Amino acid sequence: MAVVIDRNTFKTYCLRRLGFPTIEINVDDDQVEDRIDDALQYWQDYHFDATQKIYYVKQLDATDMANKYIDMRPSVTLDASNTAVNIIGVTRIFPISDSINTNNMFDLRYQLRLNELYDFTSASYVNYTLTQQHLRSLEIMFTGEVPIRFQRHMHRLYCDWGWGSTVKVGTPVIAECYALIKPESFTDVWNDRWLKEYATALIKRNWGTNLKKFAGVQLPGGVVLNGQTIFDEATEEIKALEAEMTNSYSLPVEFYLN
Repeated sequence: MAVVIDRNTFKTYCLRRLGFPTIEINVDDDQVEDRIDDALQYWQDYHFDATQKIYYVKQLDATDMANKYIDMRPSVTLDASNTAVNIIGVTRIFPISDSINTNNMFDLRYQLRLNELYDFTSASYVNYTLTQQHLRSLEIMFTGEVPIRFQRHMHRLYCDWGWGSTVKVGTPVIAECYALIKPESFTDVWNDRWLKEYATALIKRNWGTNLKKFAGVQLPGGVVLNGQTIFDEATEEIKALEAEMTNSYSLPVEFYLN
């Protein structure tokens, strides 16, 4: 069994599935590259293995404060290993609070720890835990989560909070995001069964499209070109694969409550 580990072996594998080099595949190399890009894009849009959940950490700077949004382009968005990541969705912003280390004696949490949990070894933390959960419920009820807006093609995270009052330069932001898995970094992507079959079907349909314009042309030896048959077969294969993606490999739509 051939091991597909990069884009070149992936392309060769797809062409071999169509009969190359035994028969000539009438598709230009640029067309093959385009169909591979199309297959990757569809796979990344719908397959649950194409994305990963990450936590993006950033300290707001003067540029963010002036723009009133966080720039999340791949060229400026880096993970912990200083590698560019392509973020396609942001689900929420984690609340940043200094209530654990606050020295404000008028703070409710400070008074709770002072009177109920001054020592972890001699006092029960059950009441403290329940009270903290209750306070968090009240905070969600009356304050709520930070409203955010993100569009993957703009690469901008808009946070509807008080720029300059609620947050300032140096304020840390932690965002729960979804980022694309890059085949260049994680080469096992190229060996995905569905992706290989879908890319092959797209190349096959392009092959049929190229040959359809020569329908009925008879070659030496009596062979007649029939690009329509190749096109129709590929179209049915693509429909079946896209149905398989929807039914087996796509995550269900989440429910939203307003």
